[in-house]
Amino acid sequence: MTTPQPAAPAPQPPLTAAEDQQWASFAHFGNILTLIPPLIIWVLFKDRGAKSNVEGKEALNFGITVAIIGVAIGIVNGILGLVTLGFWFVIGWILPVALWVFVVLFSIQGGTKVSAGGSYRYPFAIRFIK
Repeated sequence: MTTPQPAAPAPQPPLTAAEDQQWASFAHFGNILTLIPPLIIWVLFKDRGAKSNVEGKEALNFGITVAIIGVAIGIVNGILGLVTLGFWFVIGWILPVALWVFVVLFSIQGGTKVSAGGSYRYPFAIRFIK
């Protein structure tokens, strides 16, 4: 007696143009939190909508770049804090806050441009995902 194999999940239908544009803009807005929202949006919708694929990749590449910069800032702050016997910690908090403000501004700019029907390319982002 053979055991029945579970059926493969049915492919999801393509997104409508409005849904595609909406999820693409959400990918940009998601960078305000972390790189996880653009990653989830890109993985779930890359095959269902062309705009979600392109804009999701762009937002994810920006999120990865910012995460790398954030880790580098943390390492530099830690080293300088130790070298200066803690004095750097008094002013070192400015760098991560400035990075977050930078991310918020560019994410809002990208999200609003995409939600208006355009496309957005961040002024700097390493293109990890082509």
